[in-house]
Amino acid sequence: MPRELSDEQGAFLVRLARKAIEEYLRSGTVVEPPADTPQPLWEPMGVFVTLNKLVGGRKMLRGCIGFPYPQKPLVRATIEAAIASATEDPRFPPVQPDEMDEVVVEVSVLTQPELVRVSDPREYPKAIKVGRDGLIVEKGVFRGLLLPQVPVEWGWDEQTFLSQTCMKAGLYPDAWLDPDTRIYRFQAIVFEEEEPRGPVKRRKLTPH
Repeated sequence: MPRELSDEQGAFLVRLARKAIEEYLRSGTVVEPPADTPQPLWEPMGVFVTLNKLVGGRKMLRGCIGFPYPQKPLVRATIEAAIASATEDPRFPPVQPDEMDEVVVEVSVLTQPELVRVSDPREYPKAIKVGRDGLIVEKGVFRGLLLPQVPVEWGWDEQTFLSQTCMKAGLYPDAWLDPDTRIYRFQAIVFEEEEPRGPVKRRKLTPH
């Protein structure tokens, strides 16, 4: 893992993500990083913001967008990813302001993706680990990413995780066996609200 973020820094990012979304939905304004932003959050890091809507006690995905690579300061990337997750995820209509009363905000801070090197593609399931790794699959113009919490939530094993990431990329499920397919792995520190606007906790990614 990269330098560990503290629980307080994680909570800062989650609250900032919510503030960025609510302000943008209300006025169209993109908030600036607060003056009291901790210095470590100015370091470039990859980040994804996930919105889950509480429906009948269950969490339903409402948006998820981010930056896989450390392209810009974490605090700014979090603001941009938060707004995009609420307004630009092509899978969903834009979030409405009153929906935020039912939305739980989650921020995943990513390590630098690394290419998984194997001598035979059939070795990929042994080279990754559910509950630790997120995956990026690339082949030609096709590219898909799944965060490390996704296979844990769905109860997938490593082979299923690879197949699902291929399908996220728009490829056939066993495209990971193709020598032309490149597999990257990364880790994430995940912070989420326990309830809408509620306390923020660090999420454990241990498989069930």
